[in-house]
Amino acid sequence: MKIGVLGTGMVGQTIGTKLVRMSQDVMMGSRSSTNEKAAAWVKANGPKASAGTFADAAKFGEILFNCTHGVASLDALKLAGAENMKGKILIDVANPLDFSKGMPPILSVSNTDSLGEQIQRAFPDVKVVKSLNTINCKLMVNPSLVRGDHDVFVSGNDQTAKSRVTEILKPEAPSSCFHSGCVWSGRSAPRISISRSSSRNESCRRPLADASLDVSRQRRAAGRPAPWDARPPAHH
Repeated sequence: MKIGVLGTGMVGQTIGTKLVRMSQDVMMGSRSSTNEKAAAWVKANGPKASAGTFADAAKFGEILFNCTHGVASLDALKLAGAENMKGKILIDVANPLDFSKGMPPILSVSNTDSLGEQIQRAFPDVKVVKSLNTINCKLMVNPSLVRGDHDVFVSGNDQTAKSRVTEILKPEAPSSCFHSGCVWSGRSAPRISISRSSSRNESCRRPLADASLDVSRQRRAAGRPAPWDARPPAHH
């Protein structure tokens, strides 16, 4: 399969490397076709790895990963091009984290909206699936780092796309439970990521713990519906 990874940071490189090791053809996209980080990643990962602009990667990939900085994701996706992404699954792992006031970061969009929803509105012909944004990138590609079962959020409006993303994730986490809802159901997930960042800043001893697992179990034990089980509000 051909996969486009948008973003050259730690998350993009970690996911891209894992996909190459799974024998997928991966193109890493950035603002420039001569990006030094992307070139170094290609050199380290061999013939199944390539690099180009955001538009090149979006056109190349049958499935796309948005691994850009959340506050810049919409601009990056505009550079990728709506036509290049049309009809494709975009797995959005980004969080709109604003570090302008230091740690812990705040969300640049929250409560009544989310980055996933913004992307879906901006690109209605793209099948946006929000997932993996509550966990450390090392855990994304190696769930065995934390013992036991894991809960992974999978949010999106297209059921077929969510099922496909679940198929992609399950070989690496066969015992995981995947909670699926509409794209707006992912609004609460970035808060979990911030909570984990804050905990790490206070010398938390579980830096790779999957916070979604903790939240899921707590909600079930208390008999309260979890965000991913919620129903969208009625529109009159």
